[in-house]
Amino acid sequence: MGSGADVAGTAIDSGTDPPGLGGLGLLRRNRAFRTLWSARVISYAGDSLSLVALMLHVAESTGQAFAIALLLLVGDFAPALLGPLTGALSDRFDLRRVMIGAELVQGGVLLLIAVLLPPLPVLLALVAVRAIAGQVFQPASRAAVPALVRDRDLESANAGIGFGTNGGEAIGPLLAAALFPLVGVRGVLLVDAVSFLLSAVLLSSLPGLPAAPADGAARGSLLRDARAGLGYLWSTPIVRTILLGFCAVVAFNGVDDVALVLLATDTFRAGNSAVGLLLGAVGIGLFAGYLLLARYGVRAHMAGLLIAGFAVSSVGNLLTGLAWAVGAALLLQAVRGLGIAAMDVATNTLLQRAVPERMLGRVFGNLYGAVGVAAALSYLGGALLLDATSAPTTLLVAGAGGTLATIVTAWALHRSWHRAAGSAQPDQRT
Repeated sequence: MGSGADVAGTAIDSGTDPPGLGGLGLLRRNRAFRTLWSARVISYAGDSLSLVALMLHVAESTGQAFAIALLLLVGDFAPALLGPLTGALSDRFDLRRVMIGAELVQGGVLLLIAVLLPPLPVLLALVAVRAIAGQVFQPASRAAVPALVRDRDLESANAGIGFGTNGGEAIGPLLAAALFPLVGVRGVLLVDAVSFLLSAVLLSSLPGLPAAPADGAARGSLLRDARAGLGYLWSTPIVRTILLGFCAVVAFNGVDDVALVLLATDTFRAGNSAVGLLLGAVGIGLFAGYLLLARYGVRAHMAGLLIAGFAVSSVGNLLTGLAWAVGAALLLQAVRGLGIAAMDVATNTLLQRAVPERMLGRVFGNLYGAVGVAAALSYLGGALLLDATSAPTTLLVAGAGGTLATIVTAWALHRSWHRAAGSAQPDQRT
């Protein structure tokens, strides 16, 4: 990338930071990165806080499970379809302004929902608007990282962001549980609206992050930029392989959340506490993985880390299907969390290094959109498989499919990398 060197140089208080500066060191010494990290944590905590509040409101006001499913579909799957467009916005405008605008829209929509608590059709429309704004924020915040930290610190920065984001998402439901008895659904939504406003205020202190020039030609329409982003993905073997591999692994393994519930209750005949432990084990592994990568990520070969992450996350589900007790499944899911952290950090770092700045927003927008679609397909296909077979069988099939996808991705990535090396020597850390 290189284009963020000037900003990064002014954001860090010394030009003599040692290679491999850990994520905690970056937060301490790089004010701009600390600001972005804090804004993301607040934003994602707000996302999970409002999700809990809105699900409870819909459940109480309609009493229909289908209405809750519609809420989740509008909030997650529908915005994913707009990934090519939301990513293109990041490549057209100053990233700081894009992020601030997205946070203000989310806060404003939540304020409107809190005041009105509208009927379901209007609520779903407002949730869709908020979700689309969130889909704009995601690629912009990832595309901003290379402009705020030095290239040698990208691994640690991405691990630190992953740790903070997952921490924010975990804190959100806990905050909701604490606030509901005090302020009710409307009050929780108002608190969430304030959180997005706070995130926007923090982001306003970032340096300007202007869009890169558009290949020396006049920039076209948003739709034309979106098509160009899709064309770039399809014509760039390394980027295409990373995206397709990531989505394939998600498409096979995304059903694990549902399967683990049935594994605990139907297979092991355990109680609700076992369900919570199984679902929480992945989170523990994620936190541990992000912490390790934040400290030691610079020592890892990113392409190798990506494949290892794919493999561990997939084999973890496969072996969980063979587990003989809750304890064994807990351990395997915690290890699987390490793999998910690895594939997340490796994917973001590889793309930030391999993709030109002018395309970075569109690549991340398409990635997040495609992953959302893959997860939805996994839920649908996995639900059918669960109904037809059992939780252990579903986990075995999911893990085996993810492992096969990992092998194919490793072969395709190796082939693509050697082709790229024929014209230009890639960074050895990738």
